Amino acid sequence: MKTYLRLLSYASPLGKYAIPFFIFSLLSVLFGIANLTLIIPLLKVLFQKVTSDELKEMLQKPAVSWNVKYLVKSFYYYFGHFIQQYGKLGALKFVCFFLIVSVLLANVFKYISQRILENARAHTVAQLRQAVFDKAVSLHLGFFSNERKGNLISRLTTDVQEVENSIAASFTGALKEPMIIITYFVALFAISVQLTLFTLIIIPLSGLSIASLAKKLKKDAKAGQQSLGSLISIIDETFSGMRVVKGFNAASFIKDKFRKENQFYNQMMRSMAKKRELASPMSEFLGVTVIAIVLLYGGSLILSNEPGSGLTAEAFLVYIAIFSQVTRPIKDISNAFSYVQRGIASGERIFELMDTPPSVVDKPKAIKLNHFDQAVEFRNVSFQYENGVKILKDISFTMQKGKTIALVGPSGGGKSTIADLLPRFYDPTTGSILIDGKDLRDCEADSIRAQMGIVTQESILFNDTIFNNIAFGIQATEEEVIFAAKVANAHQFIVETPEGYYTVIGDRGTKLSGGQRQRISIARAVLRNPSILILDEATSALDTESEKLVQEALANLMQNRTSLVIAHRLSTIQNADEILVIQAGQIVEKGNHEDLLELEQGVYKKLNSMQAL
Repeated sequence: MKTYLRLLSYASPLGKYAIPFFIFSLLSVLFGIANLTLIIPLLKVLFQKVTSDELKEMLQKPAVSWNVKYLVKSFYYYFGHFIQQYGKLGALKFVCFFLIVSVLLANVFKYISQRILENARAHTVAQLRQAVFDKAVSLHLGFFSNERKGNLISRLTTDVQEVENSIAASFTGALKEPMIIITYFVALFAISVQLTLFTLIIIPLSGLSIASLAKKLKKDAKAGQQSLGSLISIIDETFSGMRVVKGFNAASFIKDKFRKENQFYNQMMRSMAKKRELASPMSEFLGVTVIAIVLLYGGSLILSNEPGSGLTAEAFLVYIAIFSQVTRPIKDISNAFSYVQRGIASGERIFELMDTPPSVVDKPKAIKLNHFDQAVEFRNVSFQYENGVKILKDISFTMQKGKTIALVGPSGGGKSTIADLLPRFYDPTTGSILIDGKDLRDCEADSIRAQMGIVTQESILFNDTIFNNIAFGIQATEEEVIFAAKVANAHQFIVETPEGYYTVIGDRGTKLSGGQRQRISIARAVLRNPSILILDEATSALDTESEKLVQEALANLMQNRTSLVIAHRLSTIQNADEILVIQAGQIVEKGNHEDLLELEQGVYKKLNSMQAL
């Protein structure tokens, strides 16, 4: 229940929707009850059961009072006048007119209550989906490395959809249907206390069997949602890596993998459907059984003329009509309970994400870093991921403003981890990183990243125009974007595309070549005019011609800027002010290109010799 109350908190302000929904639902129910109670005078007229004594009693004008009895007596007062003035046919017309008006008002109020319910559902789900997305975006990079993308997408889509269904069910199940049941029973008690007390004994017995089914839905619902997340992951990975799937003849393997997960999901859905659909026929059977018992008992009261029952034939017919309607809200409550159970299962998956603590959090009075003036210093930095394996061990070096530091060494040595620590994607396990003497952990993460431009080996582009990809995240004029593109050697090929800067480049920029995508990424970094550049193997995946163009663009970008460059191709970093050789998480050598080549048996010299071959 705690999970569900937390979900409902996203409907805030709840009273804005719950109170009007309750009021209009109540009005709808009251006029619905009036429709049924109007059958009594209708039957009396048709069966000619209105005696002269009853007519005389009807013609007595009731004293004004604010209760249901006054309304009933007022109706019969005018009903009696119609019988007296226009005969029984006129009275019949009077009842039919009231019946039409009552049905119209009942449905108008029902429509308004449904509109309020839909607004509440849409508002709640929009708030929840936004909160989940905001939370996901704010989490550290390591979370996305460990979590399957399909699970995240599933939580934002199907899990939120289940919550949406359960919110609507809870409004009706907690507010509308109980109110309908109470109102119906008030009417039933007004007709016959004895018969209604009898029904109160047998109804709970049928409700218990339905409730037991709903409890079993939660486990199946949670397993089903997790399986759907895995399915979405497989689909995303397959479509993203279709070139690999085709190239390695792995279509049958991936189909089999999908088939197994799909069959498990199908099994979960069938199990849920079996339990969910069983509730409806079971409740219908139990409802008819209860009505049959009531018919038997009520009919025996009329036939035996038991004193004190006060039950007439026409009143009993109306009683059965109203009582038959009681089973519907009871059935709806049981269905709502099953939806709520599924919503809780989805809510738990959503809150697993929402409750994930971010590993990088700004301190309450974090410093805003407005500029970079002197140096970046790594001071005895060590780092390990959640698995406990140390990636970096006691790393120390200084990047003076305007200088270029290059990181080289074998794969897996920790070069990219150093680059990820600088923009504070992660915080060091021990040691500290200082900018102008300020510890990064004391600074706002956004203000740190505002000082930096990042170009990675994989060009991360979006299915949008070239203009919007370059201006990503900032407001920029067309002149500024064009200038950035020229610095990045990208302007020429951009103007040759069908729509120029407003050409849509497809998912992840697939309509462009690797070199073109990389130059768009560089233009994006140029436009930010960063003080510090991080270049993570920005040219390693390119052909010779593209590499030359990209290298020229990088040279333009690096002018008068502090740069941290990761490179496998040593030819690209020979002019760096200092080269750090990283191996097994440690700095094993440092110096410029010439100094490192002079080291006998040096790692750098060995790497240089291998590339020369």
